[in-house]
Amino acid sequence: SRAEQEMLATFAEHASLALTDARTVGDAIHQALHDTLTGLPNRALFLDRLRQALARAARSGSPVAVLFCDLDTFKTVNDSLGHAAGDELLVAVAQRLSGCVRPGDTAARFGGDEFVVLLEGIREGDESAAARRILEAFNEPFSIQEREVFITASIGIGVGTDEGDDLVRNADLALYRAKGKGKGRQELFQPEMHAAVVERMELEGDLRAALERDEFMLDYQPIFKLRTGEIAGVEALVRWRHPERGTLQPIDFIPIAEESRLILPLSRWILAAACGQAATWRERHPEYPALAISVNLSSAELAEPELTGDVRDALDTSGLDPQSLILELTETAFMEDTDAIAQRMRELKGLGVQLAVDDFGTGYSSLQHLRRFPIDVIKIAKSFVDELGGASADSALTRAIIDLGGGFQLRVVAEGIEGPDQLERLIALGCD
Repeated sequence: SRAEQEMLATFAEHASLALTDARTVGDAIHQALHDTLTGLPNRALFLDRLRQALARAARSGSPVAVLFCDLDTFKTVNDSLGHAAGDELLVAVAQRLSGCVRPGDTAARFGGDEFVVLLEGIREGDESAAARRILEAFNEPFSIQEREVFITASIGIGVGTDEGDDLVRNADLALYRAKGKGKGRQELFQPEMHAAVVERMELEGDLRAALERDEFMLDYQPIFKLRTGEIAGVEALVRWRHPERGTLQPIDFIPIAEESRLILPLSRWILAAACGQAATWRERHPEYPALAISVNLSSAELAEPELTGDVRDALDTSGLDPQSLILELTETAFMEDTDAIAQRMRELKGLGVQLAVDDFGTGYSSLQHLRRFPIDVIKIAKSFVDELGGASADSALTRAIIDLGGGFQLRVVAEGIEGPDQLERLIALGCD
C-alpha cells in the first residue's frame, strides 16, 4: 500500500543516515588511532595492541618484542632540504619499515622520527633478525625530491612478557646505547642499561652544581715541533674533580654536558681559564713568544650566536694575543647548517684567532670544507698515528693528509705520538 511504501522509504532514509554516521565514526576512530602523515598506527593504538599482545603472551608463554627505531641524521635532512622533504622522507621510511615486518606484526610511528615495531610469537633470535632486516633496508637510498638521500637508523630492542611501559622503556634504553656506540646499529636491552641511565641522571644532577662548586680543572697537553723538539703550544683538557667519584675524564661527562646543554656554561669556563693561563705563561716565560693554546669547541657552541662574544670576552679579560688562541672544531660540526657555520667561523677569524679541525679524516672531511672554511690547522687522529711504522693503508692515509695540509698551506698536527718509530715516520712524511 501507499502507507507501507512511505514507511519503507522512511526506514531506508534512517538506514542511510545510520550508515553515514557509521562511516563518520569509523573515520574519526581511524584518524584518532593512526598517524596523519604516514598512515601507520600511532602511539595510542600501538600501546593498545601491545597490551593485547602481552595478555596473549601470558597465556601462551611466548614472549613479545618491541623494536624502537630512530633515524640518525633526520634533522640534517630536514634542515638542509626543508620540512616538506622531511615529511616525504618519513612517509618513505614508514613504507619501507612496513615492508620489513610480518603480516601479524605492527609498525607504528611514535612521533617525530621515532618508529616502533611490535613482534608477537617470537622465538629466540627473531627480534635480532627483524632488526637486521630493517637496518639492511636502510642501506638503499631514499628518493626525495628527485635526490638520493642516505639515512641510517638505530634500533633498541626489548623482549619479554613484562608490562607494556616497561618493554617500551627497555627498548628506548637499548636505543640510547645503540646511538652511543656509533649509530646505524641494533642493541638488545640488558638490565645493566637501566643502572647506567640512573647513574647518568645522577651525574647530570651533579654536573649542574659542579661549576658553582669550582670542581673543574684543566690539564695541558704539550704540542711539539717535531724537527726541533721545541714546545709550540698546549691543548687545554678539562677534568672534573668529583667529590665522590674522584677525577673524571671528559669521556665520562662531556656527552652528558652536550645532551643537557650544560656544555655551554662549561665551555665558557674552559675558554676563560685556558686564556688566562696562557696569558700568565707568556708573561712569565718570554722565551716562548709563539706559545699557543688550543681549546676544543663543541657543535652546540658553534651553533650559538653568542660564541664570538664569549671568545672576545675571554681574550679581553685575559689580555691574550688572539693569534695565540687556537679553537678546535670536530668534523661533525660541518654537517650542520654550513652557511651559519661558515659565518660563525668568519666572525671568529675576524677576532684574529686560529681555527683547527680535530681528528681529521675520521668524520665528514672533504676538500670543500678546506676550501670554504678559514682553517689554519688540521689534526691527524691518534688512531692513524697508532698505525704508523709500517707500510699499511693507514700509513698511506696519514701521508695523504699531510700532503693535503701542505697543498692548502695548513699546519699539520699528529695526535698521541707514543713511540720513536712513529716520530721518525711522521718527520719523514713532513708532518709539522
